Amino acid sequence: MNDLRRLAGLWRRRDPTVQDLPLAVGLAAVSLLPPFYGHGTEVGDLPVRPFDALAVVAVALECLPLAVRRRWPAASLVLVVAGFALDQLRAYHTFGGSALALALVSAGLHLERHRRATVVLLSAAYVPLAVALDRLGSSEGLEGFVTFYLAVVAVWCIGVRLRSARAAEAERRRRVAEESRAAERSRIARELHDVVTHHVTAMVVQAEAARYLTAAPDRLDETLSAVTDTGRRAITDLRHLLDLLNPDHGTGHGTDARTPSVTDLRTLVEQTRRAGQPVELTEDGEPAEPAGSAEFVAYRVVQEALTNALKYAHGSRTSVRVRHREKEITVEVGNDGPGSRSGSPGGSGRGLAGLRERVEALGGEFAAEERPDGGFAVRARIPSGSRS
Repeated sequence: MNDLRRLAGLWRRRDPTVQDLPLAVGLAAVSLLPPFYGHGTEVGDLPVRPFDALAVVAVALECLPLAVRRRWPAASLVLVVAGFALDQLRAYHTFGGSALALALVSAGLHLERHRRATVVLLSAAYVPLAVALDRLGSSEGLEGFVTFYLAVVAVWCIGVRLRSARAAEAERRRRVAEESRAAERSRIARELHDVVTHHVTAMVVQAEAARYLTAAPDRLDETLSAVTDTGRRAITDLRHLLDLLNPDHGTGHGTDARTPSVTDLRTLVEQTRRAGQPVELTEDGEPAEPAGSAEFVAYRVVQEALTNALKYAHGSRTSVRVRHREKEITVEVGNDGPGSRSGSPGGSGRGLAGLRERVEALGGEFAAEERPDGGFAVRARIPSGSRS
C-alpha cells in the first residue's frame, strides 16, 4: 500500500503533459480499432464513410492534442475542433469525436486569457460547419444544429463551473491559512507573555529587595538564590516553549514540551512567596481526568493574576482558590491592593485580555475587577472533562 501511495505521489508530480499523454494516445488507439468505426459523435446525420488516410488524420487531430489540454488549453481546443470538423465533414464519425467534450471542459477549466474571444471564435466557426453539413445532405435541420450547439455550450459551462469552484476553494484555503497563522502568532505571543512576564517580574521584585538587604547577609543570600532559581525556571519554560516551535515537535524526533497545569500551582505560589508576596493557596476537589486544556488555562489564570499582584500590589495579602468540579474548574485570585486592569499604566494590556480569550474559547467565563471592599480579584470558570 505504501508503495502504491509513493508511486501515486510521484505520478502527481510529473508534468501535466506526461500525465495526459496516456489518455490522448489511448483514445486515439481505441478510435482506430475496427469495432469502434462509426460509433462516435455525429452531427449532420450523414451516411458513415469507410476509414481512409484522412480518417487517421482526423483521429490524430481529435485525440493527440489532449496531451496538452492543461498546458496549452486554447491550442488543444483549436486542434481538436479542427479534427472534429474534418471527422464530421468526411462522415467518419470516429470514436475520437468524444475528445471534443474533454477539450471543452479542459479549456473552460484551465484557459487563463482570451476566454471570451475563444467562445466567440468557436461559435462563429460552427456556423460554416453547419452550412457545409447541410449542403452535403444533412437531415439535421436548424433545430438539430441548434441543439448540438447548446450541448457544446453546456459542456463548456461545466469547465467554467469547475474553474469557479477551484478558485473559491483556493481562496478558502488561503483565508484558513492566514487565520491559522494569525491564531498561532497570537498563541505564541500569549505564551511568551505568560512565561516571560511572570518570571522576569519575580526576578525584578527580588532584585529590588536585595538592594536593601546588604546589612543582612543571610537574607541577601536567600534573595539572590531565589533570583537564580527564578531565572533557571524561566530558561526551562522558554526552552519548553521553543520546543513547541520546533518542526520536529510531536513527531518523535524532538523533545516534548511539558505543559504546565494546576498540579504545578504549589511551585508557582512558592516562587511568588519567595519574591516577597504573601500568598495563601486553597484547593478544593480533585482534578478531572482528563482536564486537558482546562488545567493549562487555569494555571495561566493564576500565573497572570500573581504576576499582576507582584507588579501592582506588591506585599499585599493575596489569596488563590481553585475548585475542581466534575465538569469545570473555577479559579479566584484576589488581593488587598489595587491590582491591574488590562489597561493599567505600565502594562501591555495583553495579559488579562489574553486570559479572557483563552477562557471564552473553552466556553467559560472570565472577570477581572475591583472588589467592593477594596482590592482586586480575577475570577474564571473553565469547563473541563469532555469539553476540554
